[in-house]
Amino acid sequence: MSYYLVLAITLLAFIHVWFILSLIAKRNDVADIAWGLGFILLTWTSFFIADIKGTRSVITALLVSVWGIRLAWHIHARNKGKGEDYRYLAWRNEWGKWFLVRSYLQVFILQGAFLFIIILPVLLINKSEDTPIIWLDILGIAIWMIGFYFEAVGDAQLIRFKNNPNNKGKLMQEGLWGLTRHPNYFGEVVQWWGIGIIALAVQGGWMGIIGPITITFLILKVSGIPMLESNMKSHPDFEKYSQQTNVFFPRLTNTKKI
Repeated sequence: MSYYLVLAITLLAFIHVWFILSLIAKRNDVADIAWGLGFILLTWTSFFIADIKGTRSVITALLVSVWGIRLAWHIHARNKGKGEDYRYLAWRNEWGKWFLVRSYLQVFILQGAFLFIIILPVLLINKSEDTPIIWLDILGIAIWMIGFYFEAVGDAQLIRFKNNPNNKGKLMQEGLWGLTRHPNYFGEVVQWWGIGIIALAVQGGWMGIIGPITITFLILKVSGIPMLESNMKSHPDFEKYSQQTNVFFPRLTNTKKI
């Protein structure tokens, strides 16, 4: 059985398990927890079924695992004890009698398809001949670390802000959120560009660039920033905030404390 077919079957089984869990829990936002875990599953599955297990593959697998575990835990902790995420709840009400079918296809199967595309640089790294670490690897790791900082610190700052009762009804504009309106999304995109750059160090790795391009498009144009911006626009402070703070790329200076 081919390398990519094994991975596709593994991912399909994983998706169906989480779809069943969503039906039991009666909440589709479990798909957000499954997102990071799915990357970890495919990363290590591809690592173990590949013929060559080099230093680059180990480093990449660890980077993906750190990102995926942190993200899954963050989302689980954020959703624990609360109702279904407003985005999924809106779809639940909108889809009506077609909810089951559209949930399966539009949430889980579609997410799985995007996951398979985004993780392509990792799969190429794991399948490629082991070669010495070069400057592209160092550059990619450094970029990944910048992205991880923005995503992890941005999420932590937002949670801390929301947990403070004095901030009820306020719009988060402090710390990294004073540099960009979406530091966590910026960080996620940058991390995948870091991994994409690492993939350039292996033969044929340039094809993996489709991964970071895909996650960038999804976050900037589809299910990431556009949905949150639409929700944020109703806040009375948003207009001023949007004029002072970039939507995605961080500005270089911030007068507020980080």
